[in-house]
Amino acid sequence: MTRRYEPIFNVPAVVIAVIAACVFVHLARVYVLSDDEDLEFLITFAFIPARYGSQTLFSGELPGGWGADIWTFVTYAFIHGNATHLLLNSIWLLPFGSALARRFGTVRFLAFFAATAAAGAAFHLATNVGSEQPVIGASGAISGFMAASVRFAFQRGGPLDLLRGGDERSYRVPAVPLLAALRDMRIMVFLGAWFGLNILFGLGTLAMPGMDQAIAWQAHIGGFLAGLLLFALFDPVAAPQPESGPQPERGPESGSGGENLSPPQ
Repeated sequence: MTRRYEPIFNVPAVVIAVIAACVFVHLARVYVLSDDEDLEFLITFAFIPARYGSQTLFSGELPGGWGADIWTFVTYAFIHGNATHLLLNSIWLLPFGSALARRFGTVRFLAFFAATAAAGAAFHLATNVGSEQPVIGASGAISGFMAASVRFAFQRGGPLDLLRGGDERSYRVPAVPLLAALRDMRIMVFLGAWFGLNILFGLGTLAMPGMDQAIAWQAHIGGFLAGLLLFALFDPVAAPQPESGPQPERGPESGSGGENLSPPQ
């Protein structure tokens, strides 16, 4: 009898593709682009709140025009400040991104990535109006994946250990409504710890090792809230329905072991 062994890391292809895209962008910036070209690349594809203000040192001459006003809400997520930044985001993306990819599939996964990245940028914009500091990194989208994962990972039969290759059905357990999920003490502890850490980052109490630039913690919070609230719109797994409605009647001749006959067509 042949035993079947599951791989320790069973990562969906779309997650590998997103990480590969981030690695490609970083390597191109480091080894291909000159300093001037890299600066132009950042101004074109990083998210810069000053794009949307009337007063800016850039004097409205940012490359990309109105198109960059739109695409930078997502493209900033593929750019990272250094190798440490890229490595940390990749490590977090592997478990939480894999959980969502197995549940959502490729198309929904990519759409959810774009939606949570955009929400992170929008929240950062709302709290940093006119800032000329570029925002880069996939942390906003990854925060959205974390929030979405808690909507089903703690359910009975859910994938509590996201790094192990388990039964694929564990990633498709029905998720309870958000208000019901917020009554789960495990989820509330997770939310409290997550928001607490990001508040400490915002206050400057904590710092990421190997990170020179400031952490855009507002983008984390925006992405997280979007993941928590938008999950149901993307989730392909039907929510559990209470048993209600009329039950099929049994004739007097039907006993406990009788057959359920279909009505004539």
